Amino acid sequence: MEELTCGEEEEVVLIKKTGATSVIWTWFGFKESDVEQKNIICKLCRATIIAKRGNTTNLFHHLKMKHVLEYEDSQKLRPPPQMASQSSGKKKGAPAPTHQQTDIVKAFSKGTPYDKKNRRWIDITNAITLYLCKDMVPFLKVEKSGFQNMIKTLDPRYEVPSRKHFSQTEVPKLYDKVREQVKNELQSIKYYATTTDLWSSRTMEPYISLTVHFINDEWKLCSRCLQTSYFPEDHTGELISQGLKEALESWGLKEELQVCITTDNGANIVKAVEINGWTRLQCFGHRLHLAIERSVKDARVEHTIGKCKKIVSAFSYTWKRKREMANAQAELNLPPHRLVTETPTRWGSRQQMIQRLLEQEKAISQVLKADRKTRHLVPTWQDIDVLESMNKTLSPLLEFTDALSGEEYVSVSTVKPVLHLLNNTVLPLADDDIDTELTKDMKTAILKYLNEKYSDVATDDLLDMASLVDPRFRSSYIADDRREFIFTKAAAEIQALLETQAVSATESPPSHTSTGAAGEAQREPKRSKRSLGSFLKNASVQPGPAALTDREAIKIELKSYLQALDVEGEADPLEWWRLHQANFPRVASLAKKYLCIPATSAPSERAFSTSGNIVTCHRSALKPETVDKLVFLAKNLG
Repeated sequence: MEELTCGEEEEVVLIKKTGATSVIWTWFGFKESDVEQKNIICKLCRATIIAKRGNTTNLFHHLKMKHVLEYEDSQKLRPPPQMASQSSGKKKGAPAPTHQQTDIVKAFSKGTPYDKKNRRWIDITNAITLYLCKDMVPFLKVEKSGFQNMIKTLDPRYEVPSRKHFSQTEVPKLYDKVREQVKNELQSIKYYATTTDLWSSRTMEPYISLTVHFINDEWKLCSRCLQTSYFPEDHTGELISQGLKEALESWGLKEELQVCITTDNGANIVKAVEINGWTRLQCFGHRLHLAIERSVKDARVEHTIGKCKKIVSAFSYTWKRKREMANAQAELNLPPHRLVTETPTRWGSRQQMIQRLLEQEKAISQVLKADRKTRHLVPTWQDIDVLESMNKTLSPLLEFTDALSGEEYVSVSTVKPVLHLLNNTVLPLADDDIDTELTKDMKTAILKYLNEKYSDVATDDLLDMASLVDPRFRSSYIADDRREFIFTKAAAEIQALLETQAVSATESPPSHTSTGAAGEAQREPKRSKRSLGSFLKNASVQPGPAALTDREAIKIELKSYLQALDVEGEADPLEWWRLHQANFPRVASLAKKYLCIPATSAPSERAFSTSGNIVTCHRSALKPETVDKLVFLAKNLG
């Protein structure tokens, strides 16, 4: 083979072989000056290939050896042998076939819809069902032309079932499957905590939710929304307590394994928990929200807050004022943020409204002054003074509420540290020049309310135990006069846990063994003769102290745990326990019991947010049992 020089390579234009039908000529050609087309040249490497009488074998061989990717492409474009023979059998000059005739069976199969027992049809249907439930999409979506066109483009053989099929067949089937998975998961847990709340839909249908929280064997904090049940009865403490008990029974959860239930301060919920005799933790978010509400019971504050709400309304219902606001923000170099409306049921929304008004105060004043109808809403210096005092007091509290509202990380053990931080760092009274009288009054009122509500003995014990088993805190936030008591309580509780586990192990069904001579041989293995070394080994052992009792071993392990290396505040306590469980197995069982408790009832609030996204104005006719299934699937599907 010969190769062209660089100069020739740039100037030569290769033309295709006259009358060629083979795909190989895509990569080979002839010079224009080669009229007889004898010297075949590769278009890729400009090498000259010898091929006598139009034989293309050498050409394919050259691609295979020198240009592997192009060779693979040529094999894909190459017609099958049957088609090639038909092409070669045609007379010279006959037009080349444009396409290969499709087999009649394949032609019919491409246009035939999938059978409903076909694996492909089942997989697509399951995927659509998962989409409808996880993303809270109305069933009507499957009958919309745009959705059907999309499915038709992805797979022409799939015919989308009706919305009735999804609502009455596929969703109940998926619900039963996921419910069984959750039920099997709950059977292996040792302890759990719950949250509950009551809610009314936009159609004023009452529901009660129940969410369970537990730590699995991999030390991962898990939350499962068990139900959002229709509750048309009177919301009395007696009926709610009965409903909660029935909910636990329906899932096979034993009441004695429930460590705690976190609720708001509703009188009926509190009474229901007392009737059942359960340990209750008050929601920190609700308590902090009420503490803030009580701290602003002042005529000046109420007047200023009322004025703020009117200002927000003045910008919410007119597009012209919104446009003027945007122009003022650009002129004053302010961030293009919208004003925030206070929502009574949303924690921290008042603080967000105040913070945004202070940020946009200049733009707000400029727009309101330009209109005679809104000049009376322009904030005065007295209003700004009140808002700044409130903002200074409330802004740090918003971050604590958000941090304690998570359900994917440990939160209960941080309540005591947060209360300590509020009392000693965030809300202590400062000098007269720093804090205004209003700021001082608010700080005093908030601290007084929180300290009073969390001074309950049972709550104090629960929070101290939770912080004790958190390796980040241990005994740091336990009062000095209570440390010995909490230490003794923890040791006694660990011993009770071990005894309970021992009883459960002895009550487990015995394994079946063979009977007769073979069974006796299995139960009584043949004794082997003792060697001389075993006697000498025992003789060399010096008499030691008596074996430790269970209580002493527990106390020693507890002391070792409390004296272990310090853990950073940002560390994950569950990850720490996963790595150190073998070092402190007894204390680990206590940690798994207490660290699953949520500090707020936010998980139940989130379940109702999901319910609100499902029971929309376009889906207000959904039946309560369908709502329960859809909320369950939306919260528990992976």
